[in-house]
Amino acid sequence: MKNSLVVWTAGNKSGILEQDEEYVFNYLADTSDRYSVSLTMPVRLKSWTHKDLHPVFQMNLPEGALLAAIKNALAKIARVDELTLLRVVGANQIGRNRFALREEKSPAFKTSPESLEDILCYPDTGELFNELMQKYAMSSGVSGIQPKVMLDAKDRATVHSSSYIVKSWGEDYPSLAANEYFCMKAVQRAGLPVPEFYLSENGRLFVMKRFDITDTGEYVGFEDMCALQGLGTEDKYTGSYERMVKTINDYVSPKYRQIAREQFFAVLTLSVMLRNGDAHLKNFGVLYADPTEGETKLAPVYDIVTTTAYIGKDVPALTIGGTKKWWDRKMLEKFGVAHCGLSVSRIAGIISKSGDAVLNIKPELKRYIKDHPEFSSVGGSMLKAWDAGVKSL
Repeated sequence: MKNSLVVWTAGNKSGILEQDEEYVFNYLADTSDRYSVSLTMPVRLKSWTHKDLHPVFQMNLPEGALLAAIKNALAKIARVDELTLLRVVGANQIGRNRFALREEKSPAFKTSPESLEDILCYPDTGELFNELMQKYAMSSGVSGIQPKVMLDAKDRATVHSSSYIVKSWGEDYPSLAANEYFCMKAVQRAGLPVPEFYLSENGRLFVMKRFDITDTGEYVGFEDMCALQGLGTEDKYTGSYERMVKTINDYVSPKYRQIAREQFFAVLTLSVMLRNGDAHLKNFGVLYADPTEGETKLAPVYDIVTTTAYIGKDVPALTIGGTKKWWDRKMLEKFGVAHCGLSVSRIAGIISKSGDAVLNIKPELKRYIKDHPEFSSVGGSMLKAWDAGVKSL
């Protein structure tokens, strides 16, 4: 028998995903255009076939520590293939798509919210994260190598709970949570849209509010650049930033397009200054509530870290002008004018504002290093990287 799952989109049954010699997705006969599973896969009678799992369905498959935890839990009862993973984590995914067996009424995900305050203040966050992994691994449809889970939590100031991604770090990347926190602070200081985020008191957990859920609890469509370019997760370091701008032009609605290009250029500028070599295709995406309304925007900025604190000679994730290097100001100006539609004066303003933001966060980073000696090695490397990055532009 073929392996198959029902795909639900924005709470409506949209089609059937099957695996035989290929992966095949068929929309149900009465599916409305507004329930398209992807901007790249509009509703049609003809099947959508793909040699590998369709990129939009592959987008949220667990990786790294999360994948290992799920495989360990399922080892004795099931062969863990891609459709099995979708079935396991499919009720709680980033974006609008959900997955269920044919006999199930709908993808069901219910849990009691955790306390956000307890997560941020818990003294032994190593123990806490292991407990959260055991509790939420099987309901965390989110990609990325970094250990992470998705859960609902609320603070004392509100009776409503919100959904969060909680990240830890492995031995290869010590203090990654604090690294990401201060990089995101610099992005926030530069005036770019970012999700709500926190660092636990002992610096071991980075907590980010999900941006694919509205304040009223509705799920918004999200697709990363791998999905939009028809690429699998393994190809996230493939391609160029020029092509990414083209993808922005292809999918972001016209009235938001210039804002999106400016945001994208600012992220590239900050990635050079912060020495973030992980600005790959999966770390950019778009948001939309309804694919038929023309309200597609570039997603907020997320997953920014100083990677050279761990890989001293790291380089950017993708190319500009066919090169992967920390580009100088002249190269970024050329890119900004030719591909982002920016004037030289506007580019100068973005670079200046980005540099000021990084320099303004440095004193806060230095204080944190002083108060947390275990962070001194990574923090010191970050400061050196930031100085070199800002100076280079």
